[in-house]
Amino acid sequence: MARYTGPSWKLSRRLGISLSGTGKELEKRPYAPGQHGPNQRKKLSEYALQLQEKQKLRHMYGVTERQFRNLFVKAGKMGGVHGENFMILLESRLDNLVYRLGLARTRRAARQLVNHGHILVDGSRVDIPSYRLAPGQTISVREKSRNLDVIKEAIDVTNFIPDYLTFDADKLEGTFTRLPERSELAAEINETFIVEFYSR
Repeated sequence: MARYTGPSWKLSRRLGISLSGTGKELEKRPYAPGQHGPNQRKKLSEYALQLQEKQKLRHMYGVTERQFRNLFVKAGKMGGVHGENFMILLESRLDNLVYRLGLARTRRAARQLVNHGHILVDGSRVDIPSYRLAPGQTISVREKSRNLDVIKEAIDVTNFIPDYLTFDADKLEGTFTRLPERSELAAEINETFIVEFYSR
């Protein structure tokens, strides 16, 4: 299945999390879409819970099913806890780190900045959103793109940068200093359900 291009607010309400990161989707109507949304009391099966958790994480990072599965397999070949490794690999994607640095207000906007060639990694242009960074690499904004309104607006509203990143707002440059720890990643995701889903 290709990347989801439908209404993101409806999807956020279906999954019960804010996919944009702003929380606006769930403020007025914190229940599933549709006429029966507010009154749904159906108990989910174990499979449904696992699938829902997988969909939450997949849509949160905006990746296709094939990319998601391939990354899951790669995480299984690493040492350590499978689920945690998987989330760390997702967090190390270029589009996600551009979003985390506050250069874009959403991951979708970050993906677009990368696709359009506005972002440099160690001084070289990289236009692949799924590019995986290693600790020590630097992300910056191309000289010609520094005055883009979307970047300026995003920086103005950003009030939190994770501890595994450093950011210089004057140079519009950030460094991926280390791999994140599980405690620094999405608390609303239960990665064990995802491991169980793919282990069936």
